[in-house]
Amino acid sequence: MDVNFFYAVLLVVTGFLAGIINTLAGGGSNLTIPALMVMGMPADIANATNRVGVILQGIVGVKGFHKAGKVEKADIVPVLIPTLLGGLLGALLASYAPESILKPLLLTTMISMTVVMLVRPSVIAAPEGTIPFKVSEKPSAWLALFVAGIYGGFVQAGVGFVLIAALAGTLRYDLVRTNALKMVCTIGFTALALAVFIWNDQVWWVPGLILASGTMVGSIIAVRFAIKAKAEHLKWFLFFMTVIGSIAAYFS
Repeated sequence: MDVNFFYAVLLVVTGFLAGIINTLAGGGSNLTIPALMVMGMPADIANATNRVGVILQGIVGVKGFHKAGKVEKADIVPVLIPTLLGGLLGALLASYAPESILKPLLLTTMISMTVVMLVRPSVIAAPEGTIPFKVSEKPSAWLALFVAGIYGGFVQAGVGFVLIAALAGTLRYDLVRTNALKMVCTIGFTALALAVFIWNDQVWWVPGLILASGTMVGSIIAVRFAIKAKAEHLKWFLFFMTVIGSIAAYFS
């Protein structure tokens, strides 16, 4: 697919913003998927192509969090197992399910997270000093991560909120470590999903890589902010992103 200068700029700018949003919260794909569709992509192709930027942004973000000592290495495998199983199932569903169910699913997820943030913010932001649980200690965390993987493999947009709910809500990580592990999970199920989409010839590489150049830069900046920011500031950023994500899902 040929990409003219206007569309290239659009993809880089939306990718940059999405990289920041996805690293600190979630919902950046609410920007990038419509940007891809503006170029004339069908919804399923845009959903697949978007994963190129997501996975490269995730690699850059995890590298930044790891350098700052915010990645809980011992918890990576236990967290990844249910997420990857769910992600594979979600990607298979996405390849064959009708496009008409994507928007209702996204809208329901965004509104649900907004309500949770308003009614029970402590579910997302654990009190300072809270000792996280291991996945083996919380069977509900395994189920939550499996569901997050299905959602992420299926639609991607807004999956950051679902992963935050699973990691911070059930395992009680602080938001910085939650975001770090969230990106590890995102890389995992996005790689599986991307493999399925490539197999089905649904990825348009040129716009996908242009988009990725923006998401990677955005992720680098976001990691630096997350490491230095106060927990209260991250919590409010997350809340506003859930509201904006709900609005974007409604009008998309």
